[in-house]
Amino acid sequence: MAKLHFKYAAMNSGKTIDLIRTAYNYEENGFKVLIIKPKLDKKGEDKIVSRIGLERKVDYLVEENDSIIELLKGKLKEINCILCDEAQFFTSSQVEELALITKAVNIPVLCYGLKTSFTTNSFDGSKRLFELADELEPLYTLCSCKEIARFNARKVNGEFTNTGDEVVIDGINKEVEYVPLCGKCYMEKVLKLDLNKYKRKLK
Repeated sequence: MAKLHFKYAAMNSGKTIDLIRTAYNYEENGFKVLIIKPKLDKKGEDKIVSRIGLERKVDYLVEENDSIIELLKGKLKEINCILCDEAQFFTSSQVEELALITKAVNIPVLCYGLKTSFTTNSFDGSKRLFELADELEPLYTLCSCKEIARFNARKVNGEFTNTGDEVVIDGINKEVEYVPLCGKCYMEKVLKLDLNKYKRKLK
């Protein structure tokens, strides 16, 4: 039986590159893939775009109020895999539909996305994927301190912040950039915590 996969990581971990590579591998072996992403991701418009310049046109852009089952009705003939970019932006009900597709028509669905927002809170789509996915696979990138980065930090005009709208797309808003950080660096750089003070308290 086909599975719902969630490949998750911080920013700059190569999620989109992995998706494009996976699509290529399927197609090189004669299989057909279908690629979707939430329309909320304005970067690249109707394309998925990696930070190193690779891009690929998506088959369907999913609106917040769309039913994915209705959107793909009659369009899955001969499809061997569904690939989803920026899956954190799907709604909970859309993730539930993706899970249903894997079991109803036996087509694997591979979702790529962020685990948490820049505030360290889960996106609705990510939360539901953790609850429903048959397979969870972390992807990795490094913090500037060389530890594994598990958090996304937002900079506005070069300054770290943990306030503001949940969704602000970098590259569209030129004042905003995202930086992958380990837990220690997130606490020190974003939350401005003096960890040595807490260390002294705990001794």
